[in-house]
Amino acid sequence: MSYCQNKLSRRKVIKYMVLGATIPIINTLISQAQAAKASKESVQYRDKPNGKDQCSNCMQFIPGKALDANGECRVVEGNISPNGWCNAYAAKS
Repeated sequence: MSYCQNKLSRRKVIKYMVLGATIPIINTLISQAQAAKASKESVQYRDKPNGKDQCSNCMQFIPGKALDANGECRVVEGNISPNGWCNAYAAKS
């Protein structure tokens, strides 16, 4: 290979600079989107199940340390009862 084939063109250098500058921005936007959770009121959360549908059977529920302990939710903010229910309920498959 000759020297001309190995050197970087100005266009490639600018392209790498723009790409390098956008990666941190994209990472920030992704982390902000993941951190946003809905309030209990907006999803009509309640501490009682809806028939057989309850938080412990939902794919969004993160259980607590004990079976009956409150856990967390990937969608709803705050402590979540395993016997609760809301509009964001999605049955485990």
